[in-house]
Amino acid sequence: MSKTNITVQLTKNENIVKFVTNSFITQSKSYEFNNIDEAEDSPITQHLFHLPFVKTVYISQNFIAIEKFPFNLTQVKWEDVQTEVANTISDYLKSGQQVIIKKEDDFSKKNPITIYAESTPNPEVLKFVANRSLANTMYEFKNKSETVFAPLAGELFNFPFVKEVFMNTNYISITKKDSYNWQEFSNELREYIRNYIEEGKTIFKDEILQKEEQTNQLTEDRDYTEIEKEIISILNEYIRPAVEGDGGNIAFDSYNTDTKTVKVILQGACSGCPSSTITLKNGIENMLREMLHGKVEFVEALNQ
Repeated sequence: MSKTNITVQLTKNENIVKFVTNSFITQSKSYEFNNIDEAEDSPITQHLFHLPFVKTVYISQNFIAIEKFPFNLTQVKWEDVQTEVANTISDYLKSGQQVIIKKEDDFSKKNPITIYAESTPNPEVLKFVANRSLANTMYEFKNKSETVFAPLAGELFNFPFVKEVFMNTNYISITKKDSYNWQEFSNELREYIRNYIEEGKTIFKDEILQKEEQTNQLTEDRDYTEIEKEIISILNEYIRPAVEGDGGNIAFDSYNTDTKTVKVILQGACSGCPSSTITLKNGIENMLREMLHGKVEFVEALNQ
């Protein structure tokens, strides 16, 4: 990991900071350590617990989150130590040492995975939910050529009935081709996903994080107007959680001041959903009209 980069991300909890990497630390499994004894299989975590302010360490796909003791107990502020901690984590990852040491018997044991299929408002899309983390963020694949850095998604496209794949946190939304019925192959697909994860196969390659990092940088460099920031805030807080629950995602695209029109991008189960027009008009459009007091009149989906 010679090119490992660490980005410090603050969280809503002032005592917790995330140290995000551009490489995967672990696949489809997360860890929580509350003391140094629990961290016997994680050398980096043991090292971090030697810092007197560290209370809890969380390790997930591409980040290490650290919760420190409150300021009144340690007199330590994150702003004073986060750079040093980031450098410590970066140096460890660059050394190539294991973050989690797998014992010999771990290789012969499968991690029990459960997958269940869940219907969505879009009859062409089925949502496969796992009891493990699958993705650090949302990824949408319209065809196999887009899955170079996503081996699991690439394998799913080998099934003749798979049209599109959308992955987010702990689920995969799959859009089927029109000529097939879910009843014919949903169980087969569910078992394939379960076996793939149980066998510890790679879900994402490091390159997808580096590509995501570049995309995020472009987004951060974009200057949003105050009204655009308000729209994005409403979409994220009030609308996205419900949309994600249905196996999809909604993203802001643009706002036209003259026509008072908001354009959004629908992904996953929401893309091509027969009820998306009703959702846009009766739900999202009405909410933005009411909350922004006439600054928004219309909402359109670019890929409806």
